[in-house]
Amino acid sequence: MSRGTTLPELLLALIVLGLLTLLAVPAAGRLRDRLAVEAAAQALAGAHARARLVAVTERRNVLLTLAADSLIVHAIESPADTIERWRSAGPAADGVQTTGLPRRISYAPSGVSMGFANGTYTITRGSARRQVIVSRYGRVRVV
Repeated sequence: MSRGTTLPELLLALIVLGLLTLLAVPAAGRLRDRLAVEAAAQALAGAHARARLVAVTERRNVLLTLAADSLIVHAIESPADTIERWRSAGPAADGVQTTGLPRRISYAPSGVSMGFANGTYTITRGSARRQVIVSRYGRVRVV
């Protein structure tokens, strides 16, 4: 004889499932925040590294433009002409807030930034937080 589930058993299973969901949803949100902040930090660090690399390999001045909505590397042909070498979505695409933007940084053919001292970008979303620290010599740290 087959036996089905009773109403109290079904209600108990739904209550347990609801409690497990209640515990899992906030943890999943914090994980999404941490992943978005990490992705934005790596994108900023990568933009600096890419601009420096373009300056050194092409032996020309390069302009890195950082904004909340875009990260752009331009090679400078002449004072009035630039060529876009790379473009990516900015940190706002990941839904994060970033302090220290917008910023324009020029890199010399040696890879050293011109007119730029150490810079710090603070990236936050929810309770997740990262800092990207850039030295004028092109060293980038994510903390």
